[in-house]
Amino acid sequence: MLDDTDIPGRMRDMGRAARAAATQLAFASAERKHAALISAAEAVWRRRAEIIEANAKDLDFGREKGLSAAMMDRLMLDEGRIRGIVDGLRAVAEQTDPVGEVMDEWDQPSGLHIQRVRTPLGVVGVIYESRPNVTADAGALCLKAGNAVILRGGSESFHSSSALHACLVEGLRDAGLPEDAIQLVPTRDRAAVSEMLTMTDTIDVIVPRGGKGLVGLVQREARVPVFAHLEGIVHIYIDKAADPETVLKVVLNAKTRRTGICGAAECLLIHEDVAMTIGRGVIRALIDAGVEVRCDPTLSRIDGTVAATAEDWGREYLDMIIAARTVSGLDAAMEHIREYGSQHTDCVLTEDAEIARRFLTELDSAILMHNASTQFADGGEFGMGAEIGIATGKMHARGPVGATQLTSFKYLVTGKGTVRG
Repeated sequence: MLDDTDIPGRMRDMGRAARAAATQLAFASAERKHAALISAAEAVWRRRAEIIEANAKDLDFGREKGLSAAMMDRLMLDEGRIRGIVDGLRAVAEQTDPVGEVMDEWDQPSGLHIQRVRTPLGVVGVIYESRPNVTADAGALCLKAGNAVILRGGSESFHSSSALHACLVEGLRDAGLPEDAIQLVPTRDRAAVSEMLTMTDTIDVIVPRGGKGLVGLVQREARVPVFAHLEGIVHIYIDKAADPETVLKVVLNAKTRRTGICGAAECLLIHEDVAMTIGRGVIRALIDAGVEVRCDPTLSRIDGTVAATAEDWGREYLDMIIAARTVSGLDAAMEHIREYGSQHTDCVLTEDAEIARRFLTELDSAILMHNASTQFADGGEFGMGAEIGIATGKMHARGPVGATQLTSFKYLVTGKGTVRG
């Protein structure tokens, strides 16, 4: 446990250690990084009982804090979820190492040969809330991309994250890589977060992963560059040309599969022409599944719904609640999404190819979907093995941030005694 009386000094020490580790990782072989991740995966599975025991302490802490059922679900680890963590570590291990990839190369009339080559960012700081699996995902992805990382998990997942972090360190040790390459801030004190946000000498980029409050705090106070990962205010537009069976299947999955993830649907926009046909059917199905549906005046005529208020538009529930309203068509739906969305993930359900084309072309969310559940808004489902989060900003990385997105590049210029005239 970090000495809470000298958090600034301890964080400076962690930053310096991370910088030294990053210098070594920058040219570590792909084979060593692969070995570290495979060893970490084996350690997680071997120590799963210990991890579940640690997680039980976090669940007790969460209950004492009065966390919602959705937040408790995000926090909980069982053997199935630990298997998912192991699979994620192995998937990242098997990916092509991005470091050293020649992105482009060309010859100049001057006689120079120029290559643009992928390089690590350096030191990444990841600040996240209750989901303990982020510890493994973020640690693995940063390592794969040749970065050192300082992880600051949520207070709720303190014990789980510590147990998972120990497995990552075991992997580094087994592979002969510096153990300081993946560090976990060993305190719940929020002063450590404030320190991380100003460590411009040792941290190259901050990745906040959590709710609007956390991301807003980081964006306001950080002096280190930030990859913004805003909340997932996810919309599904049900067009008048939608297939009823597709609507039912996709919407139920998008809302109820896991309500506590950022890809969960939070608002339905239903074409007024099908409000009392397809719309009524899917709303009734949601209610039957235990979802509270907060509706505009038109849809409130459906039995079992709740009247929406102005606060229900642009809200991330992360719970068995969804907002629903009618719109006059695609343009009205897109106007609503532009006003209330978070540029995270939005979906259109339609069999009209032109409507789908316009939705995918004219909206500017990081992820846009057609006839598919928004629960697929996930780096693993995109073939990235895992993700450090879904970036909603427009600088450097956008959408699922995997190992490749955690790199920069440099130019290698070769001549033959070439001089400039």
